[in-house]
Amino acid sequence: MSYLKRFGYEYYDLKNILKTRHLEEELEEIKQEFATLPADSYAQELNRYRRYGRAVIIPGTGHVQWLPSVRTEEGEMYKYFQGSFNPEYTDSARDFPAISEKMRENRLLDDIILFDYRQTFWREEDLLLPIHAGVHFVKLEVDNEQEIAVSSPNHLHQDGEPFTFAHLVHRQNAEGGGNAIGTPHVAGEVPENVNEKQLLKQMTLTSPLESYGVFDPMVSHYVAPVTKGKEEMKGERSMILIDFQPTVCPDPEEISKQLRQGNLMFAD
Repeated sequence: MSYLKRFGYEYYDLKNILKTRHLEEELEEIKQEFATLPADSYAQELNRYRRYGRAVIIPGTGHVQWLPSVRTEEGEMYKYFQGSFNPEYTDSARDFPAISEKMRENRLLDDIILFDYRQTFWREEDLLLPIHAGVHFVKLEVDNEQEIAVSSPNHLHQDGEPFTFAHLVHRQNAEGGGNAIGTPHVAGEVPENVNEKQLLKQMTLTSPLESYGVFDPMVSHYVAPVTKGKEEMKGERSMILIDFQPTVCPDPEEISKQLRQGNLMFAD
């Protein structure tokens, strides 16, 4: 039994696990994508930058298929919805700028997504339909000592998707940004206010492709704010976050409710 399945979380060093011939070249390409991330339009004052993409994996194929993005007046976008699990955006769909088309062809990103997928576990009926992967590129960046960069939500929380994996891409001149994993009961709290017995793991990722995964029903998790270190350069912590969820069969009563409210649309 995997550590993830037994305890609800697991640490990985993907640089040593993947060891692909193209790893360094493709990692540098991913770093360049982070250099162009736009500010998170939902929290521009929090020094957070992000892009997002959605993909599916057909069980048994070992292939990542990116879903189409939507072109809007603001550019190419993907929608993201967490239901009630993010208290800052309860039952709200957010539009995030799309990960670039070039990045969706990056072999290392493909390898990372498939590695994460192979750590997940499902009911037999879940594997009859595609598994959905949400891919977040998130950067916390500060230019001076007075600034602070904050993740969302800024406390121990659960995401709502069964699995979430986090991969460090780049960290420089950053203070803070440590991770904590706790029991589900401490969701909504910050680690400093939690009994140590309810904190299962605390760590700070410092090397490229240091990673961890969580099984959402069993744990809560958190990343601390980032501030600038003592060097002259800006402080930065760049992460790839990947969540997985099954294709959900619709509830007929919910479909009828949405129809009455005029919320259903024709397929293209």
